This record gives sequence, C-alpha cells and structure tokens, in this order.
Amino acid sequence: MRPVAPFLCVLALIPGTAIAQDHQHGTHPQTESETAAPAQTSASPSAGADAMDHGMMDHSGMDHSGMGHGAMAPVAMDHSGMDHAAMAGDGPIPQGPPPPEAFEGPAFAADAFVGPEKMAASRASVVREVSGMPVFWFQADRAELRVRDGKDGYLWDVQGYYGGDLDKFWFKSEGEGSFGAKPEAAEVQGLWSYAIGPWWDLQAGMRQDLTGPERTYAVVGVQGLAPYLFEVDVAAFLSTKGDLTARIEAELDQRITQRLILQPRVELNLSAQDIPELGIGGGLDSLEAGLRLRYEIAREFAPYVGVEQEWKVGRGADYARADGEDPSVTNYVVGVRFWF
Repeated sequence: MRPVAPFLCVLALIPGTAIAQDHQHGTHPQTESETAAPAQTSASPSAGADAMDHGMMDHSGMDHSGMGHGAMAPVAMDHSGMDHAAMAGDGPIPQGPPPPEAFEGPAFAADAFVGPEKMAASRASVVREVSGMPVFWFQADRAELRVRDGKDGYLWDVQGYYGGDLDKFWFKSEGEGSFGAKPEAAEVQGLWSYAIGPWWDLQAGMRQDLTGPERTYAVVGVQGLAPYLFEVDVAAFLSTKGDLTARIEAELDQRITQRLILQPRVELNLSAQDIPELGIGGGLDSLEAGLRLRYEIAREFAPYVGVEQEWKVGRGADYARADGEDPSVTNYVVGVRFWF
C-alpha cells in the first residue's frame, strides 16, 4: 500500500486533475442536490448558465491587477470647465441689431478678386435668367373648316408671344369667311403683356381690322386662367371713330382621358352704341357657343370635330336680316389645334 501514496501526491500536483482540484479547493462531501446539478446543466446549457449564481462566488482572493484589465479601465474626465447651460441652449439670447463691425466688409467680396465690372455683368445675367429667359410660343387655338347651310367656310384663331415671365409681346389674329368670297372678318392685334399675378396678364396695345370699313383700335384687357380652370380673354376696344366695343371669350378643357378632351367655348360681343356701317348693335350684339372634341395625337397636335351655334341679337339681328343674313347659324366644324 505504501507505493500508492507517492503516486497520489504526484497526481495532486498535476493541474486539471480531480485530485488537484480537490486539493486546491478542499474536499467536501457532495449533497444530493449538488450531484444532480451537472445532469441538469448538460441537458440545458442556457438553464445552467441562468442558474449560476454569481453572487455566491467569492472573488476576494482573486488578483484582478494581474488579469490585464488596466488598459480597459475607464479614464476619469474633468467636466468642471464645460458650460452645460450653453450646450443645452439655456444661455441668454443676444438682443439688438448686429454689431457695426459685421457690415465693415465689402458688399460683394468677389469684386476684389474678379473685378467689379465682370461681377456686375455676371449678376445681371443671373437676374435675367432667374426672371425668365425670352421664350417664343405660338398656338393655333382654332384652325377649322365649317359646314353650314349653303355657305361652307373657314375660321382661324391664332395667338402667340415672345418674352419673359413678366413682360411679353403678345400677338393675336382671327377671322372667318366663306369659300369663293372675301373674308367676312379679319383682324390682327399687337399687345404688350405684363403679368399682374400668377394666373393673369394685363394687356394693352393696338388692333387693326383688315376687312370691311377698316378700323384701328386701342386695346386694353386681361387674359389668364380663372378659378375652375376656365381660360378667359377679356378685351375692350376703342376705335379711331370713337366706337367702344368689348369681347369676352371663355373655354374649358374637360379631360375624358389623357388624350381625349371635350372643350366647351363661349364668346360674347358687346358694344356701347349702334355701329350701322359694321352691322353692330348696341348692348349685347352677338353670342357664340360651341362644343369641340379633340384627340391629342401629341400634346402639340390635336385634330378635333365639333358644333357651334351663332346668334345675332337685338339691333345686331336687325342689321343681319337687313343684309339678307340669318341671325342664327349652326356650324359643324372639323379642324386642328397645334402649338410650338
């Protein structure tokens, strides 16, 4: 039996052996609960980890200084010099205007490096671009053939402008006639147009009649987009003979699809007095109401068909009958609307 004792002493000195562990921690008898614990841990590792009570572990004998945690220890920061009130936005708000030295610098610092003349020209160019570069636009709102009882004819109604966002030169022309005869009416207008709001332009200029007793008129009016998307053109005309007349046009685009559009249109012509040589009666002289259905092959090109009714009323109807004309005419129209 004696040879066994030295052998056990050697095992006790070898780390990792059960005898060595008992030698280091001290042997004690295992209770029934301690014997069952390893089986519980092997069955559920997480349960065993949760069941471990770190509060029961005695760390008093452990030398933490040799575990290499010195580099990870938190560094103490001195916050005594930090103004936490200013960081939180609780500081006093500056009162009064900026100090005078804030305006001691030049108005345009780039002038000192590029030159005042070059920079002034550059700023003027930017202003022109921001306020709107000159643009040319032309539209034939109505270019159509008209089929009516015994007098088939034609009509044109075109307009366009050249200019920027605020100021434009606006031109308009319209007329109508029957095939095989001279135009019954034709006019051209040249107008200065100024934007008085996002949707409205104030227009003023001249109108020249090209048929019948020629007249030259001074023109003033407004053109734009009324509420509910009505396109409106209202103008008053004062002729060199002292005749005062007015015209009101309104139309509305009702989209049936993205390309198929139904457009009702109304035009009223009024006069402050009778003008027998022009066949115009005082008050409401004539009324036109039409309905056109167009299809936009492209946004800039749309053929259409429609119908329009014309009435001469009051003294205007009397003048029409005296000239052998019907004061009420129905036109079936086919035409094209285009712009560029």
